[in-house]
Amino acid sequence: MKPIDYCREKAQASGSSFLAGFKFLSAKQQDAMLVLYAYCRELDDVVDECSDVNVARQTLAWWRSDLEKVFQAASVPEHPVNQALQSVAADFVLPQDELVELINGMEMDLHHVRYQTFEDLQYYCYRVAGVVGRLIARILGFQHQQTLEYAEKLGLALQLTNIIRDVGEDARMGRIYLPMDELQQFNVPAHTILSYTPTPEFAALMRFQFERAQQTYREAVASLPDADKKSQKAGLVMGSIYHALLLEIERDGLQNVLQYKIKIPSPRKMRIALWTWLFGFKP
Repeated sequence: MKPIDYCREKAQASGSSFLAGFKFLSAKQQDAMLVLYAYCRELDDVVDECSDVNVARQTLAWWRSDLEKVFQAASVPEHPVNQALQSVAADFVLPQDELVELINGMEMDLHHVRYQTFEDLQYYCYRVAGVVGRLIARILGFQHQQTLEYAEKLGLALQLTNIIRDVGEDARMGRIYLPMDELQQFNVPAHTILSYTPTPEFAALMRFQFERAQQTYREAVASLPDADKKSQKAGLVMGSIYHALLLEIERDGLQNVLQYKIKIPSPRKMRIALWTWLFGFKP
């Protein structure tokens, strides 16, 4: 199996919203997005599927080592995703340090199950989502450096949406990604979340999280330079799909994230993608 075919199978098996916005791109850009997604997915699987923390840490160390070969012209990486990434990184000038930061972010999940402040959480979000936004912006192409800042902030908005959606699922793994000082502010003890017990206080906490995520989408889109709106359109499509998910979670009832996980059906994702491609994204 060719490395790109491995990446394609990895991506298609996920059913993720990540790829819905990229069907309008050139074949070369689509392949680059597939490779980037497969890279993220492989790292995420290390953390989610390794029950032994030491084994997971050693596996991530191996990924660091294999990633170094991606940037060495005379070396051939061992993993098929990194083999595919070698040409993608060269073609789109993807920085090694941003790809390393993704590994650093995944490693944080091995020893961080709580974040004291939003500032602490933002650092984690930068590593697992902000740099992904920047990498996507590089694949799509840009003229202004400000576009990288836009992409980083859009990545934060997407990650905040994921955190809201996954509160119950994370709690079942003993994780709370909501800042602990905000739990205290809204009088929500950790055991309320870990026991999946919705309360009025929890609903107020989630309203606060929703409004911050909503504002982050607005700030991100407003910061995109006009000259790069056309080239970055596919990223806006992805943002629009995740924003629709955020609104769906609110409509369903923010406290319900403790009980189940909201998803948007694929046909609706494609309708959102087409609408955004034609008419833009205004959160």
